[in-house]
Amino acid sequence: MEMASNFHPTIWDDFFIKYSQPNLQMSEESMKDRVDQLKEEVSKLFGLSNDVVETMNLVDALQHLGIDHHFAEQIIAALSNIHCIEFNSSSLHDVALRFRLLRQHGFWVSPDEFHKFKSEDGTFNVGITNDPRGLLSLYNAAHLLTHGEVVLEDAILFSRHHLESTMSKLESPLAEQVKRALQIPLPRKLKRVEALQYISEYKQERAYNPSLLELAKLDFNLLQCFHLMELKIVSQWWKDLYGEVELSYARDRMVECYFWSNCVYYEQEHTRARIILAKIIALTSLLDDTYDSYATFEESQKLNEAIQRWDLEYVSHLPDYLKKYYVKLISTFNEVEEELEPHEKFRVAYIKKAFQTLSGHYFHEAEWFHNNYMPSFKEHTDVSVISSGAPMICVALLVGMGDVATKEAFEWAIGCTDAVQASGEVTRFVDDLAASKHGKNKMDIATSVECFINEHKVAKEVAIAKIEALDQDAWKTMNQAYLERGPLLPLVKRVANLAMSMEFLFQNKRDAYTFSKYNEKTIKQLFVEPIPL
Repeated sequence: MEMASNFHPTIWDDFFIKYSQPNLQMSEESMKDRVDQLKEEVSKLFGLSNDVVETMNLVDALQHLGIDHHFAEQIIAALSNIHCIEFNSSSLHDVALRFRLLRQHGFWVSPDEFHKFKSEDGTFNVGITNDPRGLLSLYNAAHLLTHGEVVLEDAILFSRHHLESTMSKLESPLAEQVKRALQIPLPRKLKRVEALQYISEYKQERAYNPSLLELAKLDFNLLQCFHLMELKIVSQWWKDLYGEVELSYARDRMVECYFWSNCVYYEQEHTRARIILAKIIALTSLLDDTYDSYATFEESQKLNEAIQRWDLEYVSHLPDYLKKYYVKLISTFNEVEEELEPHEKFRVAYIKKAFQTLSGHYFHEAEWFHNNYMPSFKEHTDVSVISSGAPMICVALLVGMGDVATKEAFEWAIGCTDAVQASGEVTRFVDDLAASKHGKNKMDIATSVECFINEHKVAKEVAIAKIEALDQDAWKTMNQAYLERGPLLPLVKRVANLAMSMEFLFQNKRDAYTFSKYNEKTIKQLFVEPIPL
């Protein structure tokens, strides 16, 4: 069994500090020029079609290829139009595609849209089992369900069962798409990871358009150039910091922290936000490992007190090995503030408060551990959803963003309701499910799985099924926020991206952050290996 009490060293060393990208097939300048030409070409496609299905297929392809960020306004205008138009179709694929696209963008669509595919007894028609493409669309669409939508819960069970039974008979690329969706459904997939797969499959699609494929490849490679520059910056920053603070017991995972940040936003305009978020996640990881893997109770108490005071004069109260970390923590937050424009500086007070709240919850868990206390399941989740770190990251991800990061947005994020709470629940539950299989850090408290077993006197399998169901409930809350948060929808999507990154890193109940070899291939594909043109 893998135990995380002695963390393996980074698998990257100075790779991204020293790495120079080999000569690409096209220069960056040529790629930028060609991307601009293709964007104009693709933009015209929105005006050329009055056919709803054709427009939906275009929007779906742009999303699936990871280039929809170039056409945000056209996509919203097209979907607003589609939402207003009556849509009568006997195609399961088309009805499900419309449902998914509209819900992903905050438009309400009733699950009753699928009644036409059901029998009088309320079950789905056996006839649709002969339409695997339609079943896959139904399966993906149904994962945008909210609480109490039984029709969509039935749709997931029905489509999953029949997709599993027919998978061996499917042809490429549908076979690969079904396999991936059964692991993580499309609405919960990391867009850039899925785009990598889909770019290699898109040529075989019915509505294949060579301009879209060329744009997707060029855009991927161009963004990879920007991401590599950012990785060099944060890797050098981390090498200096990690060497200076000398917390050798803690995970050395800067590249993985940047990956996390990149999952939240990969678009070029978010460079500042990405770098700030990656640094805050890295500082959080050091704090987490100090509480979980090293500090005595008294040291934990002093560390939390220092973070609550946020005053360099308090450094003398800390044990020697934590002094440099504390100084670096405060100086990094000061540097972030200096990076912000005058009208943005209010943001630092929010991230500081969120970081202090997280530290307080880490300390609460340290008290439980050192007192050998087994909390009730509710006690545990009230604390551990916050100590998952995700609610703090939801505040941190706003800090470097543009004008969308308003005071209202920060109040929403720090209030830890709906989508933010759901991201914490997803993070906590997938983390605990991985720990139930692979083991915990040496000073981790009991997991939510163990607390549930202890309180309800049930078998481990029963507790795991309960936690998996709660994870699904959290996604329903996230989906509800898509429909209810209106002006904050762009930020809800970023919070959802964070939750998606957790599902990806902890899939198959493995912790690919701590045991980073599990994510090495994906990181190389995203940041090192350009797509052949």
